Amino acid sequence: MMDDAPRLWTRRRMLGATGGLLTASAWMPPVLAAAPPVKLPDTFAKTERERPGPPNPQPESERVGWAVVGLGHLSLEEILPAFGQMKRGKLVALVSGDRAKAQAIAKQYGVADKSLYDYKSFDQLKDNPEVQAVYIVLPNSMHAEFTVRAAQAGKHVFCEKPMANTSAECQQMIDACRKADRKLGIAYRLQYEPHHRAVIQMARNKELGTLKLFTANNGQNQGDPNQWRHKKALAGGGALPDVGIYCLSAARYFSGEEPTEVQGFSYSTPDDPRFKEVEESFAFHLRFPSGFQAHCTSHYSTHETKDLRLMGTDGWASMDPGFSYSGLRLRVGMKSKSFPKADDTVERSFSQPSQFAREMDHFSRCVQENVVPHTPGEEGLADMRIIEALYRSAQEGQAVKLEAAKKLDAFRGPPPKEEG
Repeated sequence: MMDDAPRLWTRRRMLGATGGLLTASAWMPPVLAAAPPVKLPDTFAKTERERPGPPNPQPESERVGWAVVGLGHLSLEEILPAFGQMKRGKLVALVSGDRAKAQAIAKQYGVADKSLYDYKSFDQLKDNPEVQAVYIVLPNSMHAEFTVRAAQAGKHVFCEKPMANTSAECQQMIDACRKADRKLGIAYRLQYEPHHRAVIQMARNKELGTLKLFTANNGQNQGDPNQWRHKKALAGGGALPDVGIYCLSAARYFSGEEPTEVQGFSYSTPDDPRFKEVEESFAFHLRFPSGFQAHCTSHYSTHETKDLRLMGTDGWASMDPGFSYSGLRLRVGMKSKSFPKADDTVERSFSQPSQFAREMDHFSRCVQENVVPHTPGEEGLADMRIIEALYRSAQEGQAVKLEAAKKLDAFRGPPPKEEG
């Protein structure tokens, strides 16, 4: 996420979270008459898939203004380019510990020099009415501090996963945003992605029958041992909170259930300098109240692997890749309705706009319409509590019991509206 993490870590030790008071700059957008959407006549026969039509973005003056906090790989390669596809948000400010880099990026994206901040001047965002939301893209250990400071500055907060290094920090973030009456969303991009949304809908509609098993593998081969992801103080852990969280989260949102028993297994190759502080791989097993189970693996030393399969009594849904930023492929298998002696295996292909544009547009809508984000802070807290239980299980060598949730989708807000 950030190229300048070591410098930030030192600076963070020196700086206090001196968030400004909530003032009139805690901007809420005015109620504006929406521009009528442009519609075009159909040109294809009914045999062809439906087209989404023109994107119909909001006028610039009506969009939510965003500040991106941290200018590392994720921000520069995915998040900032995504603003070009957004319909409800616009980039208006940047926050970085590297002034020269921030100025270069600002010129590329048309951000005014007066809207560039570093981590010491971050709290001055309270005086910038153009900024309504901030996207925290910092090392995990810094999420809580900058979420609290953003809320105290009167800004809504969208934070990268994992939400924080501990459940206590997650709760601190939730409490700070609630106290400031600001919205808090966690960047679970795949919960907004069309292929994942389709599988969720299939599961809720019982198209696969009763869900029985979920398997997933998410891994990559890490490089530089000195990067922040290999520092426990910054990352909180290794493969599990970074890439394993995608498997964990998918098991939860596909089924809608919360696990009641978890067991984890951690491993690191001796003498590999990358894994002196964080785990190389983490495998885990989850049991859910209905009898549904999940078997997942996460890795920091395998060639990139990102597959998943959801299995039910009547069919299965599979994606490979399933966790990537693009190129997702969904296959579904079940008994053929036309030929009872055969199985049908079909591929369902959806358009793949930027996952980051979709999640940020959803959060922008939540700010504009004053609704709860689909992936609020409580969703991130739920994952972190399970991750802590998995680490405890691996350390103790036995399964750990968890409290049962009282309903499906217990920690999620309303499903996201389709933005086209």
